[in-house]
Parts: sequence; C-alpha cells; structure tokens
Amino acid sequence: MAEDALANTVNSVVPGDEGKVKFKKCDQIAFYRRQKQGHATQYLPLLDTLVITEKGAQLELQDPGTQVKLLLHVCAINDGTVRVTIDELEPIRERYKVPDVLIGQPVCERLKVVRREKSSLTLGWGSGQYQFRVCGSPFALEVLCDEEVTVTLNPNGRLYFERLQRPPSPWPSTEPNEEDGDPMGLWKETFKEFADIKANGPSSVGLDFSLHGFSHVYGLPEHADTFLLKDTRDGEAYRLYNLDVFAYDIHSRLGLYGSVPLLLAHKPKRSIGVFWLNASETLLDIRTSEDGPTSTEEAASPPPVKRRRVTANTHLHWMSESGVIDTFILLGPSPSQTLSQYAELTGYQAMPPLFSLGYHQCRWNYKDEADVKEVDAGFDQHSIPYDVIWLDIEHTDGKRYFTWDSKLFPDPVGLQHHLEERNRKLVVISDPHFKVDHFWPLYCEARQGSHFVRDREGALYQGSCWPGDSCYVDFSSPKARAWYSSLFSLAKYKGSTGSLFVWNDMNEPSVFNGPEQTMPKDAVHCGGWEHRELHNLYGFYQHLATVEGLLARSGGAERPFTLSRSFFAGSQRLGAVWTGDNLATWEYLKISIPMLLSLSVTGVAFCGADVGGFFQDPEPELLVRWYQAGALQPFFRGHSAMYTKRREPWLFGDAVTAAIRSAIRQRYRLLPYWYTLFHHAHTSAQPPLRPLWVEFPREQNTFAVENQYMIGSALLACPVTDPGVTEVKVLLPGTGESWYDVSTAQVFRGGRTVTFPVTLDTVPLFQRGGTVVPRKTESGSCTAELQRLPFTLTVALNSKGCAEGGLYLDDGHSFNFRDRKQFSLRRFSLKRGHLQNCCADDRGQYDPECSVQSVSFLGVKKKPSAVTAQISGLLKDCSEIQYQAQCHMLTVGGLDLDVGKDWEIRIL
Repeated sequence: MAEDALANTVNSVVPGDEGKVKFKKCDQIAFYRRQKQGHATQYLPLLDTLVITEKGAQLELQDPGTQVKLLLHVCAINDGTVRVTIDELEPIRERYKVPDVLIGQPVCERLKVVRREKSSLTLGWGSGQYQFRVCGSPFALEVLCDEEVTVTLNPNGRLYFERLQRPPSPWPSTEPNEEDGDPMGLWKETFKEFADIKANGPSSVGLDFSLHGFSHVYGLPEHADTFLLKDTRDGEAYRLYNLDVFAYDIHSRLGLYGSVPLLLAHKPKRSIGVFWLNASETLLDIRTSEDGPTSTEEAASPPPVKRRRVTANTHLHWMSESGVIDTFILLGPSPSQTLSQYAELTGYQAMPPLFSLGYHQCRWNYKDEADVKEVDAGFDQHSIPYDVIWLDIEHTDGKRYFTWDSKLFPDPVGLQHHLEERNRKLVVISDPHFKVDHFWPLYCEARQGSHFVRDREGALYQGSCWPGDSCYVDFSSPKARAWYSSLFSLAKYKGSTGSLFVWNDMNEPSVFNGPEQTMPKDAVHCGGWEHRELHNLYGFYQHLATVEGLLARSGGAERPFTLSRSFFAGSQRLGAVWTGDNLATWEYLKISIPMLLSLSVTGVAFCGADVGGFFQDPEPELLVRWYQAGALQPFFRGHSAMYTKRREPWLFGDAVTAAIRSAIRQRYRLLPYWYTLFHHAHTSAQPPLRPLWVEFPREQNTFAVENQYMIGSALLACPVTDPGVTEVKVLLPGTGESWYDVSTAQVFRGGRTVTFPVTLDTVPLFQRGGTVVPRKTESGSCTAELQRLPFTLTVALNSKGCAEGGLYLDDGHSFNFRDRKQFSLRRFSLKRGHLQNCCADDRGQYDPECSVQSVSFLGVKKKPSAVTAQISGLLKDCSEIQYQAQCHMLTVGGLDLDVGKDWEIRIL
C-alpha cells in the first residue's frame, strides 16, 4: 500500500525519490560479504562414520584445520526427490529448523551401499535409477540419474557453516554509530540509523550446486524481473527477504513481498528443482555457462578436428543468514512430475470457492455504504459481471482491525445482506499490526495473552504503521494464531457475516520506521527465536491464522477465501496472493506476466496483479489492455489507490466500457474451464498458468518466452502489453500442432511465429488442436447466476481428427467435494467423428443439474450429412446444424444434453 498517501506522517516513496535508498544492496549485507570474501573451508567426509537407518544415511564432515564437525544427512523420498541436510554435530543450542511448511514427514526409501572406494562412497535405492555419491578431498555430493551426474553439491567448496557461539564480553553497544571493532558484522550490524544486535552471533549457512547440462533456470519469486533467471556475476544476487516495496523497480533482484526458495531448471529431456528450505534472509548467486562450440581447432593436415561442444551448466550459490542447510532436489524428469514432487512436500493449491475466480472490484477506499451500493449497482446497470467488492483500511474505526467506522459504515451487516441478495461478497482488510490503544479490548487481550512480538530487551515491540504506534501479533506462536483466528468468529467480529472474506496486507511485516521498512531482525518471537530466523515466514503465518479463523467460522464446512501480500513456500495451500503495489504504466503491465509465471511454477497458482496499476492513473488504452490480460490470469482484481482518479469500468467512455465489459464477460464464460484447471492444481499440482515449455518441454525456442503463456493445456494467450500496436508476433509452438483463433476459428500451423492483427477489442487467444474447452453460453451477472446457465463446448480437432478435454463440477463453495464426494468429473473425447461424454471419476456423487446446449467443432473439413445424439439409449437427430465452410467450423445447437450423464454425438 502506498505510504506516500499519508505524506504528513510518512515520507514519500514515489519512484525516483530518496525512499529507495531504504533498502540494502548485497554488499551492505554482512553475512553475504563474509561468505563471498571469506576463505572456503574444505570439509572432508569421514566415510567410516556412515550410519544407515530407515530415515536415510548420515555421516560426519570435518574441518581439518579446526577439527569442527558437521552432520550430513541424506534421504531418498519415494517420489523421485532427495533431501540433504547439514547441521552442527554438537551445537551449543538448537538451530532454527523451518516448521509448518512441509505438509508431513516425507516417506523415505531404504538406502544401501552400492560401491565403496578409498575416497568415495556410492549409495543407491529402489531400482537403482538414482544414486548418491559422496566424494572426499574435499567433500562433494553428487546426485546421479541413470548413472549420469545431474546435480553436484559443494562442487567448488563453498559449503559455509558459522557455528553458534557464546556472547562476547563486553556485549556490543546498541548504538548504531558506535564502533565495536566488528567490521564483518559478526555480533552487531548497522544500516543507516539501525543497529542489529545478534544474540547468537554469526550463524549463516551456504552451499553451492552445479546443475549439469542446464542453462535455463526459473522460479525464485518474488522479483520484478524476467521469467528466465539471469546470470548474477555482473550484478546483484537474487534476494529473498520479504519487504514492503512500493512502486518497486522493474528488472530488479531486490526481494519483494514474498519468497519461495524454489528454483527450477529445464532442458529438453529433463526438468529438476532445487528447494532451499530456509526462512531467514537468503541470497542466490547464479552462474550459467553457455552451451555452444568453444573453438574450431585445425589439425596439422585435413580433415579439421570436429567441433567440441561445451556442456551447459548452471552454478548456484545459496546463502542464508541463519538456520540449517535443508535442501531438496526434485528429479522430475518431466515438468509436471517436478511440480508434483514439490507439491508433495509443501502442499497442493487450495481449491478456491468459485466466486473468487470471478472479477473483484477494489479501491483504497470506497467511502461509505452508499458508495459501495452505488458501485455494486453500477455493474448491473452497465451489464458487467462481478462477484466481490473490497474495503481497505478506511472502513475501520481508526485503523483498528475487526471494527467498523460507525459513521461511514453504520450497518455493515445490512450492507453484506444487500450484497448477498445479489449473490455477491465483501472482502475487508486485516493487517498484522494492532494500534497501541489501552482502551481497545482487542489490544488489551493480545497484550495480556502475550500474543505480541517483543524487542531484544523483552518489552513489547512497537513500530509505526497505518494506525501510528503499533504492536505486531506473533503469528509464529500457535497460541497467538489460535487467538487471532478466534477473532473471525461471528460472535467476536461484530458486523461480520458468513459472506465476508479477508485480505491480509502489510504482512512482510511492514514497519514504517523499521530497518528496510520491516521488523528488526533482533526482535524476539515465541520460543525465544529472533525474527531473523523466521522473517520470511511471518506473512505465511498470518495467512494461515486467517484461513483457520474462516474455517472455524463455518465449522469447517465452507471454503475460505483469503488474499495475502506476503507468502512463503506452502502458501498455495492457503489461498491467493498478488504482486503488490504496482504502477499504472505499460512497463508494469508487461512485467506482471513473468512475475505470475514465476509464482505459478513454484506452486502459487492462485496469483494475479492489480489490474490497471495500484498507483497513478492509467490511460484508457492501458486500462483496457490490463483488463484483457487480467481476465486471462488466475486472480482477477481491479485495484487503485486513494489519490488516484476513480476507475470503475464505466467511467472512460462507451468504447472503453464496451471493451472492458467484453473482457470480463469472456472471463465469466470461460470459468468452467478455469475451475476445472484449479481442480487439477488442487489434485495434481499442474498450474492453470503455464510457461510454454511446460507443455512443450523439448522445444528450445519456448524456453525464454515470457510474454505469452498457456492456460491449462488447451489455450495459448498473448496479452497485448505495448501501446498503439495493430499487430503482435505470437509463437505457436509444436510442429504438427494446429492452433485455432478463439475469435474467428481460423487455423494456424504450429512450429512458427505468426504476425497477428489486433484492435483495441481483441487479444490473441488460441485453442490448441486436440482439446475440448467448456464454456457457459452467457456470462451472467455473477458466478452464482452463471452456475445455472447451460454449457457450450468447443472441440478443436488435431491433425488426426481427435480431441480430448474435461470438466470438473461441484457446488462451488463447500468441502462436500472432499468430505462427501459431491463432485462430478467428466471426460470429453472425440475419435472418428464420435464425441463422447463419460465419467472420469466414478467416486463422484454430484448431480450438476445442468445441460450442454451446443457444441462447436473446429477443423471439420466438410459439411456432414447428419449429426445425431445418443443419451440413455435414445438416439435423436440434431436439427440445429450450422457449417461455416470458410473456417471449417461445425456448430450443433439445441442439444439440451445432461452434462452429468453419459452421451455421444456422432458426425456422419
């Protein structure tokens, strides 16, 4: 949120001003300097200390100089994942290990010694496809796939492990500018006016990796940068440290609001992942060697020596401020298997309620109840569907969350009932800070219950945020989370109803007067842990507590919806995230696509960017293009700041209103397909938004594409992100594939780049041959109305005249799909002119009570002599048939076929 909006209390951070210097560069981070400049310890593996148990194998590593020992533990997880942990053998106190992110203790396979040599040891498991090789002099750990080294850990001897120490005497001064003879920041680190006192001294860890044969790496959100991660040797490392960065710089490696320490690597025959499970500040250096010929060496006489190809490698150097080394290697080999392996560790995307996939209208702030009702009515008056309207901080009583401004919102229950009568929802904001107010019962409850974070001296930590002086809930404490969750009960949260949902903002956490505008690292959490240990988990924990509160409110019956700005690995199982405080410029529209792709491939499938840009005023063309892009992305919300012009879709003239209306309506008609994709994300970890290489893993021309993407396996989208264009270039992958323009049914051959004409009303969207896409016949006014409307199917034939697709249905809001098998999963299959609808999961007990009204077949070469439909043994001729020879499209209407029953359409 834009802190410049409160210019009288908070310094402006508009891009270009002095506000940007509040954030560190890498060379200002002490542990990074130590690891980059320090002498690498050449640890030796003590092979005779090997112990194999059911949980894996362990052996000791020794520094030959100091004789200090570390404990290495490796295990093989039975889905193609390996885990490597390194900790002190005998620490003076326990080191922090990230809790609550993994969804359970991974099941390990029994390891066995395959080969033992003087300076190496090889361990295998299962069928022998994968192996570990421990090498000595110095220590390295190789992971082999089919006897080929795929990943090497510690290839360059960068294993770095600072042991916990007892405090020095005298203790460092707490004054930021007072010299303590500690230039490396071991016990005290200063930045600007802030002093960070380290209770446990230096505790950073680091490890390098080589990914053999890989030159394309992805993931590692959140950064406003390219989808394909860059070589960092000439610039900043990628930083993972959750920060409130208003109007963030484009093409920057500064950490933003959330962190997922997962990197994916891909080459034509394999995808792998490296998951670095550490919640402290983390930096990653990347070095990529290019794959290509080195030189052409002429022999003394012809013929010339053949060109020698250099193997592509990517070298990673992970560095974290504290904790232990706990890393997972996901061995794929396919993109979908790699994504599934990660989900097996950290959880699958939560199945969202259907309404949350509709359009959301938000502003900082809608003024009062009348304003909300007027905006709600405006959507109906202009025939634009939407589902949710949002209230920002101004709806509260003096920025006290869980309250209402009694003058502006005197009847919040009545307001929610007004929206509910129209099948719409309300979302309100709930930030992690509580106003210091000794007369506010909730503040007093939290203080008396010891639910707040404390400072290094043991007093309540106080920082500045929207209410002024604030305390911050210690969400790392299960007790504090339970208390916070209880606040969402209807009895506690006065003025709330079951149709109210929640938005967690400012939860990096944002502290206006803190170092880098966040909480000091030496603040203290439950269990005595310093904030530095778990900083990147803070927003995850608030998100978790909010979700648990909404679940408890409904007795576990209703699916919650919660949006969080901050996130970590595992946040996907809680709800949605967005890319934070962007600007209304073309550059921010363009960068939103790689940002969302990075989130999608790291498990966070329910993601979006503020449509139109949060701050500044978009020109009408930009606003239209952003709505068109947002309608083709998972989370779809228009949002704007307090000091921008009002931005409801009907305020920019008839042409703009019509274009926005069309984009939102097309989104709603396509919601059956989106909902089906979220079912697959929830059950198989395949994200709705996919980079092209996930669907076309062997086509190297897709590996760096970031301006277009797949929606599931059937649709290819290329949003227009430049002003004034009349045509765009679109890569249509797949030699032998057919791609159909969704608007015209014109077919294009795959394996090439086409120049595609566009107007303000159009955006390139193609359906892949061989797929079936379900839609609704109309858009309705909201998702509740949409559910009652009939379906239409678009069947796009491939070169063999075949197509396949699916449709997932349930009640759209409850957990009955999980608890009572109240769902329906249908499979559509076209072969030899017969389109069949059959059950894809016979466990489902849900009756959708909805029909398929029409089917459009794309790529039909000639007009059929007849079309028949057969259901429940009854055969009937289809009379509403239209064939368009120019685009080879056959449309069969008037069907009224029950989507939940088996039937067949025959083209004769």
